[in-house]
Amino acid sequence: MYRFLLTRQWVFVTLLALVLIPVMIELGFWQLHRHQARVAQNALIAKSLDAKPVPVEELTSPDETLPRADYWRRVTATGRFDTGHEVVVRRRTNSDDRIGFHVLTPFVLQDGKVVLVNRGWVPTASDQKAFPKVPPPPSGELTVTGRLMASQTTDASGIKDLKGLPDRQVMLISSEQQAQLLNKEVLGGYIELTHPATDSPEQLPEPDHDSIGNHFAYAIQWWLFTAAVPVGWVFLVRREVRERRERSAAASEERTEAVPA
Repeated sequence: MYRFLLTRQWVFVTLLALVLIPVMIELGFWQLHRHQARVAQNALIAKSLDAKPVPVEELTSPDETLPRADYWRRVTATGRFDTGHEVVVRRRTNSDDRIGFHVLTPFVLQDGKVVLVNRGWVPTASDQKAFPKVPPPPSGELTVTGRLMASQTTDASGIKDLKGLPDRQVMLISSEQQAQLLNKEVLGGYIELTHPATDSPEQLPEPDHDSIGNHFAYAIQWWLFTAAVPVGWVFLVRREVRERRERSAAASEERTEAVPA
């Protein structure tokens, strides 16, 4: 009765089921790992934001890649803004999803080193090739506070580092690129400014560290799909067996009726 499982159709169905099961199990674990990574990141952000601010040079130095454990750490820096070498970062959105620029201003420390400061968001000018209107930062020596961030790369951000941009416009916030342009020692990473607070440029909000997304639910969903595959295969086999038995019984009955009395 089960020899039909050796037919081409049923061999294909069985092989498909055998392939789907490990694939969907792996997809479930992939979503679980994404959930765990998001939870770990939220914990890191919360810990960093709650930590007491420290001088930026305690956590980073020129030509150094910022360790992930120090992402979003609150830091202070004392020096002055160098608006003469200020640039804007293209295609950045604010809290209302309006497209504009981030304002990136070098901040010269007391020892002559430079740390990049993202002062916040400004809207684009009517001509996107033109440098936007950017309110100046406070002049003279001051102490700024902000969140320490790693330099941006295409691999990490997905943003292409386009060439041939208008003067003083960049695609990525990169301490290495700015060190070459400034010909100075630039600390690795950059600071997202939180103090002194300004309305313009519009300061960047704290990173989201409350939501965890739907990755865990998606993992459960994939595993439920995995369990459904063998259940569905058994259901189809039993239905096929039942239908074959019914057809066999009907054919036997027809032969019996056809025999002369």
